Amino acid sequence: MKEMIFRQYETGTPEYENEFWASLRGKSRGKEHLNLGKADNSDAFKLPNAAARKLYGYLYDESLFRRLGTLIAAYDIGYQIIAKDCKDRAEWVDENAEISIYEGINDFTTSLIDSHKLTNLVRFDEDFIRDTTFDFQDYLLRRFARTFGQAEEDAFINGDGLNQPTGILHSSKGAEIGLSVDALTYDSVIQLFFSLKPEYRDRAVWIMNDATALKLRTMKDDAGNYLWRNSDDTILGHKVIISNFMPSEEAGKCPIVFGDFTYYWVALRKPISIRPLFERFSMYGQIAYLGIQYLDGRLIRREAMKAIQISGESLSE
Repeated sequence: MKEMIFRQYETGTPEYENEFWASLRGKSRGKEHLNLGKADNSDAFKLPNAAARKLYGYLYDESLFRRLGTLIAAYDIGYQIIAKDCKDRAEWVDENAEISIYEGINDFTTSLIDSHKLTNLVRFDEDFIRDTTFDFQDYLLRRFARTFGQAEEDAFINGDGLNQPTGILHSSKGAEIGLSVDALTYDSVIQLFFSLKPEYRDRAVWIMNDATALKLRTMKDDAGNYLWRNSDDTILGHKVIISNFMPSEEAGKCPIVFGDFTYYWVALRKPISIRPLFERFSMYGQIAYLGIQYLDGRLIRREAMKAIQISGESLSE
């Protein structure tokens, strides 16, 4: 399992952790250490290091693209950063031969990585918060992970890049269209497989929703052989991943993407912070917590993913 650990001195002390959780329960023990973790001059505070490690572990389990993609931390280097991707080259040379210099000036694909704000509001009855036998800390982190993970998955697939990440189905910045068909067939799935360059196939996976998966599970060739192998949920030896944020088989939509998802970058831009809201829901006997994270997602090499599009209206920008 991948592990993302962010070590920050000011949020790693026992004093900070004690003050942080006391403040979330409404039992202030002073803010001498807590103020060191204040986020963006607001009433939100960064998670203590131990809690951050636990939350990122839960997010890894909940967020599909954190598992499939490339996860990077890019803190404190500006609102926007430039990510450059190029194809590397290995070359055999004689022991004493001159090594040729490969000019790669024009071999770069440039992507702009932004910092988009994602918020998550959860509410608890005050009785649970005050109950010392209730594992409030772990439950809160799991709640954040579940809803953050769903929002991330939707954006990483369907996001338009405006105040949110750019998804793999974006018409000009997402997966390339491998082929366009009137309807999904056995042959069209095979064609999609071979539309992806061999260099990307080794780590490639399929992604589709339940409805598409159900149709593909029943497809057979003329000899009666199933396209889908039920024993390990693979097609042509490659794993099928289900996400119900993928569209169904409709005109103008791309119900299947096949590719190497390591070329999708999930960039974490700031540590996750939490802001307690004691007054807003007090009339209902509840305390709310606002989770805040800044991140972006972008496919940095379009040819690493191929989509099959159903003929009809083209995808909007």
